[in-house]
Amino acid sequence: MNLNQITIPSFNVERATNFYKTLGLNLIVEALPRYVRFECPDGSSTFSIHKVDELPKGNGITIYFEDDNLDTLVESLKSKGIIFTSEPEDKSWLWREAHLNDPDGNHIILYYAGKNRKNPPWRIN
Repeated sequence: MNLNQITIPSFNVERATNFYKTLGLNLIVEALPRYVRFECPDGSSTFSIHKVDELPKGNGITIYFEDDNLDTLVESLKSKGIIFTSEPEDKSWLWREAHLNDPDGNHIILYYAGKNRKNPPWRIN
């Protein structure tokens, strides 16, 4: 089994589309104002956004995008007006992460884990 796609909710799909295009995702399906789909620039997964009348309550959704050049990516996005809630930081679980929110408040973590994403020292065999 392979994870193919994640779909997130949005009040304003057009605004969210512009945000995710700024992050570097490639728009492949446009059915505004209710739906869009992107290709991730690396790998084969897709990411979509659909219009909702109400966003999930509570902790909601956390979206992780990995990039080999995290610090460079963060600086590039900041120069395009993207606001981060935390700068790139090394974590105890051996990932480097930066946090931000999309226009609908969905939590995004841009990170670099390398081999530690699937093979951390504490992996169960």
